[in-house]
Amino acid sequence: MAQSVYLVSPNFSDLLTPNIEIGSFPDGDSHITIPQIGEVAGQSVYLFHRLYPKQNTALVVLFFMLERLKAAGAKEVAVVSPYIPYARQDKQKLPGELLAAKSLCRQLLAAGADKLVTFDCHFLNEVGEVEYEGLKIQNLSVGPLLVEHARQYFGGEDFEVIGPDDGSNYLVSRHGGKAFKKVRKEYQGKVAYRDVHEVSGDVDVVGKNVLILDDMISSGSTMIKSLEKLQAGGAKKIACAAVHGLFLFDCLDKMRQFTDAIFCSDSIPGPLAEVSIKDQLLNL
Repeated sequence: MAQSVYLVSPNFSDLLTPNIEIGSFPDGDSHITIPQIGEVAGQSVYLFHRLYPKQNTALVVLFFMLERLKAAGAKEVAVVSPYIPYARQDKQKLPGELLAAKSLCRQLLAAGADKLVTFDCHFLNEVGEVEYEGLKIQNLSVGPLLVEHARQYFGGEDFEVIGPDDGSNYLVSRHGGKAFKKVRKEYQGKVAYRDVHEVSGDVDVVGKNVLILDDMISSGSTMIKSLEKLQAGGAKKIACAAVHGLFLFDCLDKMRQFTDAIFCSDSIPGPLAEVSIKDQLLNL
Protein backbone atom coordinates (compact mmCIF):
# COMPACT_ATOMS: atom_id res chain seq x y z
CA MET A 1 0.00 0.00 0.00
CA ALA A 2 1.48 3.34 -1.06
CA GLN A 3 -0.03 5.61 1.61
CA SER A 4 -1.24 3.82 4.68
CA VAL A 5 -2.47 4.59 8.17
CA TYR A 6 -1.19 2.15 10.78
CA LEU A 7 -3.51 1.52 13.72
CA VAL A 8 -2.27 -0.66 16.57
CA SER A 9 -4.39 -2.28 19.27
CA PRO A 10 -3.10 -2.37 22.88
CA ASN A 11 -2.84 -6.16 22.63
CA PHE A 12 0.01 -5.64 20.13
CA SER A 13 2.07 -3.53 22.55
CA ASP A 14 4.88 -6.10 22.89
CA LEU A 15 5.72 -5.62 19.18
CA LEU A 16 4.40 -2.21 18.12
CA THR A 17 3.40 1.07 19.76
CA PRO A 18 -0.39 1.16 20.31
CA ASN A 19 -2.41 4.13 19.12
CA ILE A 20 -5.86 2.66 19.76
CA GLU A 21 -7.39 2.80 23.23
CA ILE A 22 -9.46 -0.17 24.44
CA GLY A 23 -10.97 -0.43 27.90
CA SER A 24 -14.08 -1.85 29.47
CA PHE A 25 -17.07 -0.74 31.47
CA PRO A 26 -17.90 -2.33 34.85
CA ASP A 27 -20.42 -4.64 33.18
CA GLY A 28 -17.78 -5.97 30.76
CA ASP A 29 -18.76 -4.00 27.66
CA SER A 30 -15.76 -2.89 25.63
CA HIS A 31 -14.97 0.80 25.13
CA ILE A 32 -12.92 1.68 22.04
CA THR A 33 -11.34 4.95 20.96
CA ILE A 34 -9.42 5.51 17.70
CA PRO A 35 -7.80 8.96 18.09
CA GLN A 36 -6.58 8.94 14.47
CA ILE A 37 -10.01 8.25 13.00
CA GLY A 38 -9.93 11.63 11.21
CA GLU A 39 -6.88 10.51 9.20
CA VAL A 40 -8.34 7.40 7.55
CA ALA A 41 -10.66 8.95 4.94
CA GLY A 42 -9.51 7.89 1.49
CA GLN A 43 -6.53 6.02 2.95
CA SER A 44 -5.48 2.39 3.12
CA VAL A 45 -5.37 1.17 6.71
CA TYR A 46 -3.40 -1.55 8.43
CA LEU A 47 -5.22 -2.56 11.61
CA PHE A 48 -3.00 -4.58 13.99
CA HIS A 49 -5.17 -6.47 16.46
CA ARG A 50 -4.61 -9.85 18.09
CA LEU A 51 -7.54 -12.26 18.32
CA TYR A 52 -6.20 -14.41 21.16
CA PRO A 53 -6.54 -14.79 24.11
CA LYS A 54 -10.17 -13.89 24.92
CA GLN A 55 -10.97 -14.48 21.28
CA ASN A 56 -14.70 -13.82 21.45
CA THR A 57 -14.26 -10.38 23.01
CA ALA A 58 -11.36 -9.60 20.66
CA LEU A 59 -13.52 -10.45 17.66
CA VAL A 60 -16.39 -8.23 18.78
CA VAL A 61 -13.94 -5.35 19.27
CA LEU A 62 -12.53 -5.99 15.79
CA PHE A 63 -15.97 -5.93 14.19
CA PHE A 64 -16.74 -2.60 15.88
CA MET A 65 -13.44 -1.10 14.70
CA LEU A 66 -13.92 -2.30 11.13
CA GLU A 67 -17.39 -0.79 10.92
CA ARG A 68 -16.14 2.53 12.28
CA LEU A 69 -13.16 2.69 9.90
CA LYS A 70 -15.34 2.07 6.87
CA ALA A 71 -17.90 4.63 8.07
CA ALA A 72 -15.03 7.13 8.40
CA GLY A 73 -14.15 6.60 4.73
CA ALA A 74 -11.17 4.24 4.86
CA LYS A 75 -10.34 3.19 1.30
CA GLU A 76 -9.38 -0.35 2.32
CA VAL A 77 -8.60 -2.09 5.59
CA ALA A 78 -6.08 -4.90 6.06
CA VAL A 79 -6.52 -6.66 9.38
CA VAL A 80 -3.25 -8.01 10.80
CA SER A 81 -3.94 -10.83 13.26
CA PRO A 82 -1.10 -13.35 13.68
CA TYR A 83 -3.24 -16.17 15.07
CA ILE A 84 -6.79 -16.81 13.85
CA PRO A 85 -9.17 -18.44 16.34
CA TYR A 86 -11.71 -20.96 15.05
CA ALA A 87 -9.28 -21.88 12.26
CA ARG A 88 -9.52 -25.58 13.09
CA GLN A 89 -13.29 -25.58 12.56
CA ASP A 90 -13.15 -25.75 8.78
CA LYS A 91 -14.46 -29.30 8.27
CA GLN A 92 -17.72 -30.82 9.39
CA LYS A 93 -17.36 -33.92 11.57
CA LEU A 94 -20.80 -34.08 13.22
CA PRO A 95 -24.33 -33.53 11.85
CA GLY A 96 -25.27 -29.90 12.29
CA GLU A 97 -21.74 -28.85 13.25
CA LEU A 98 -21.02 -25.27 12.19
CA LEU A 99 -18.00 -24.45 10.03
CA ALA A 100 -16.82 -21.55 12.17
CA ALA A 101 -13.63 -20.91 10.19
CA LYS A 102 -15.60 -20.19 7.02
CA SER A 103 -18.22 -18.19 8.88
CA LEU A 104 -15.56 -16.04 10.53
CA CYS A 105 -14.00 -15.12 7.19
CA ARG A 106 -17.38 -14.18 5.75
CA GLN A 107 -18.13 -12.05 8.81
CA LEU A 108 -14.78 -10.26 8.57
CA LEU A 109 -15.48 -9.50 4.93
CA ALA A 110 -18.99 -8.24 5.71
CA ALA A 111 -17.67 -6.10 8.58
CA GLY A 112 -15.29 -4.27 6.26
CA ALA A 113 -12.05 -6.22 6.12
CA ASP A 114 -10.62 -6.09 2.61
CA LYS A 115 -7.69 -8.32 3.53
CA LEU A 116 -6.51 -10.50 6.40
CA VAL A 117 -2.78 -10.80 7.13
CA THR A 118 -1.91 -13.74 9.33
CA PHE A 119 0.75 -16.38 10.02
CA ASP A 120 0.55 -20.10 9.22
CA CYS A 121 -3.23 -20.21 9.20
CA HIS A 122 -4.43 -23.70 10.08
CA PHE A 123 -7.05 -24.09 7.36
CA LEU A 124 -4.82 -22.94 4.49
CA ASN A 125 -1.74 -25.21 4.67
CA GLU A 126 0.04 -23.01 2.14
CA VAL A 127 1.98 -19.76 2.16
CA GLY A 128 1.12 -16.76 0.01
CA GLU A 129 -2.00 -14.86 -1.01
CA VAL A 130 -5.24 -16.77 -1.37
CA GLU A 131 -8.96 -16.10 -1.30
CA TYR A 132 -11.08 -17.98 1.23
CA GLU A 133 -14.85 -17.48 1.46
CA GLY A 134 -14.38 -14.28 -0.54
CA LEU A 135 -11.81 -12.85 1.87
CA LYS A 136 -8.30 -12.11 0.62
CA ILE A 137 -5.76 -13.65 2.98
CA GLN A 138 -2.01 -13.09 3.03
CA ASN A 139 -0.64 -16.12 4.85
CA LEU A 140 2.92 -15.50 6.05
CA SER A 141 5.10 -18.18 7.66
CA VAL A 142 7.39 -18.37 10.69
CA GLY A 143 8.43 -21.93 9.87
CA PRO A 144 11.88 -21.11 8.43
CA LEU A 145 12.70 -18.91 11.43
CA LEU A 146 11.73 -21.68 13.85
CA VAL A 147 13.95 -24.16 11.99
CA GLU A 148 16.84 -21.71 12.08
CA HIS A 149 16.31 -21.13 15.80
CA ALA A 150 16.52 -24.89 16.41
CA ARG A 151 20.12 -24.88 15.20
CA GLN A 152 21.11 -23.25 18.49
CA TYR A 153 19.70 -26.17 20.45
CA PHE A 154 21.46 -28.75 18.30
CA GLY A 155 24.75 -26.87 18.45
CA GLY A 156 25.32 -26.87 14.70
CA GLU A 157 24.70 -30.62 14.33
CA ASP A 158 22.42 -31.88 11.56
CA PHE A 159 18.79 -32.57 12.42
CA GLU A 160 15.65 -33.93 10.82
CA VAL A 161 12.45 -31.84 10.64
CA ILE A 162 9.33 -33.89 11.37
CA GLY A 163 5.65 -32.88 11.41
CA PRO A 164 3.21 -34.39 13.92
CA ASP A 165 0.36 -34.73 11.39
CA ASP A 166 -0.66 -34.12 7.77
CA GLY A 167 -1.49 -30.48 8.48
CA SER A 168 2.18 -29.74 9.15
CA ASN A 169 3.36 -31.09 5.78
CA TYR A 170 3.71 -27.63 4.22
CA LEU A 171 5.91 -26.51 7.14
CA VAL A 172 8.29 -29.47 7.12
CA SER A 173 8.43 -30.47 3.44
CA ARG A 174 10.47 -27.41 2.44
CA HIS A 175 13.15 -28.69 4.82
CA GLY A 176 13.08 -32.22 3.45
CA GLY A 177 10.97 -33.45 6.34
CA LYS A 178 8.07 -35.86 6.62
CA ALA A 179 4.93 -35.84 8.74
CA PHE A 180 3.24 -38.48 10.85
CA LYS A 181 -0.39 -39.41 10.32
CA LYS A 182 -2.79 -38.78 13.18
CA VAL A 183 -5.75 -40.90 14.26
CA ARG A 184 -8.20 -39.30 16.67
CA LYS A 185 -10.63 -40.93 19.06
CA GLU A 186 -14.39 -40.36 18.78
CA TYR A 187 -16.10 -37.38 20.37
CA GLN A 188 -16.95 -37.89 24.04
CA GLY A 189 -20.24 -36.47 25.31
CA LYS A 190 -20.76 -32.77 24.64
CA VAL A 191 -17.07 -31.89 24.70
CA ALA A 192 -16.14 -30.45 21.29
CA TYR A 193 -12.79 -32.19 21.23
CA ARG A 194 -11.39 -35.54 20.16
CA ASP A 195 -8.30 -36.88 21.87
CA VAL A 196 -5.47 -38.35 19.80
CA HIS A 197 -5.43 -42.14 19.64
CA GLU A 198 -2.07 -42.52 17.90
CA VAL A 199 0.34 -41.11 15.35
CA SER A 200 1.92 -43.37 12.77
CA GLY A 201 4.48 -43.16 10.02
CA ASP A 202 7.67 -44.76 8.73
CA VAL A 203 10.30 -42.24 9.83
CA ASP A 204 13.84 -43.35 10.61
CA VAL A 205 15.17 -41.29 13.53
CA VAL A 206 17.59 -43.74 15.16
CA GLY A 207 20.56 -41.78 16.50
CA LYS A 208 19.36 -38.56 14.80
CA ASN A 209 18.54 -35.12 16.15
CA VAL A 210 14.91 -34.18 15.44
CA LEU A 211 12.93 -30.95 15.38
CA ILE A 212 9.21 -31.65 15.53
CA LEU A 213 7.38 -28.67 14.05
CA ASP A 214 3.69 -27.74 13.87
CA ASP A 215 1.56 -24.67 13.25
CA MET A 216 0.17 -24.70 16.79
CA ILE A 217 0.34 -26.42 20.14
CA SER A 218 -3.00 -26.22 21.92
CA SER A 219 -3.66 -29.03 24.39
CA GLY A 220 -0.49 -30.71 23.16
CA SER A 221 -2.04 -34.16 22.68
CA THR A 222 -0.74 -34.59 19.12
CA MET A 223 2.71 -33.29 20.00
CA ILE A 224 2.97 -35.55 23.06
CA LYS A 225 2.11 -38.66 21.02
CA SER A 226 4.69 -37.62 18.43
CA LEU A 227 7.35 -37.04 21.08
CA GLU A 228 6.66 -40.48 22.53
CA LYS A 229 7.04 -42.04 19.09
CA LEU A 230 10.30 -40.22 18.39
CA GLN A 231 11.78 -41.24 21.71
CA ALA A 232 10.70 -44.85 21.21
CA GLY A 233 12.20 -44.69 17.70
CA GLY A 234 15.66 -43.93 19.09
CA ALA A 235 15.99 -40.22 18.39
CA LYS A 236 19.16 -38.66 19.81
CA LYS A 237 17.96 -35.17 20.81
CA ILE A 238 14.47 -33.77 20.26
CA ALA A 239 13.35 -30.15 20.03
CA CYS A 240 9.72 -29.11 19.80
CA ALA A 241 8.48 -25.94 18.06
CA ALA A 242 5.22 -24.35 16.95
CA VAL A 243 4.21 -21.11 15.30
CA HIS A 244 1.36 -20.49 17.75
CA GLY A 245 1.92 -21.58 21.34
CA LEU A 246 -1.31 -21.82 23.34
CA PHE A 247 0.05 -24.48 25.74
CA LEU A 248 -3.23 -25.33 27.45
CA PHE A 249 -3.74 -27.40 30.60
CA ASP A 250 -0.62 -29.24 31.78
CA CYS A 251 0.76 -30.06 28.33
CA LEU A 252 4.12 -28.37 28.96
CA ASP A 253 4.83 -30.61 31.95
CA LYS A 254 4.05 -33.67 29.83
CA MET A 255 6.13 -32.49 26.88
CA ARG A 256 9.13 -31.75 29.10
CA GLN A 257 9.34 -35.45 29.91
CA PHE A 258 10.71 -35.89 26.38
CA THR A 259 12.55 -32.61 25.71
CA ASP A 260 13.60 -29.41 27.42
CA ALA A 261 13.65 -27.51 24.11
CA ILE A 262 10.14 -26.15 23.52
CA PHE A 263 9.69 -22.82 21.77
CA CYS A 264 7.32 -20.86 19.55
CA SER A 265 6.89 -17.48 17.90
CA ASP A 266 5.47 -14.37 19.55
CA SER A 267 2.31 -14.51 17.45
CA ILE A 268 0.88 -15.20 20.91
CA PRO A 269 2.95 -13.59 23.71
CA GLY A 270 4.38 -15.96 26.30
CA PRO A 271 7.54 -17.14 28.06
CA LEU A 272 8.38 -19.64 25.30
CA ALA A 273 7.99 -17.10 22.47
CA GLU A 274 11.64 -17.09 21.38
CA VAL A 275 11.16 -16.29 17.67
CA SER A 276 9.74 -12.91 16.66
CA ILE A 277 7.37 -11.99 13.84
CA LYS A 278 8.19 -8.27 14.27
CA ASP A 279 10.44 -7.92 11.20
CA GLN A 280 7.79 -9.43 8.95
CA LEU A 281 5.20 -7.03 10.39
CA LEU A 282 7.45 -4.03 9.77
CA ASN A 283 7.85 -5.07 6.13
CA LEU A 284 4.15 -5.18 5.31
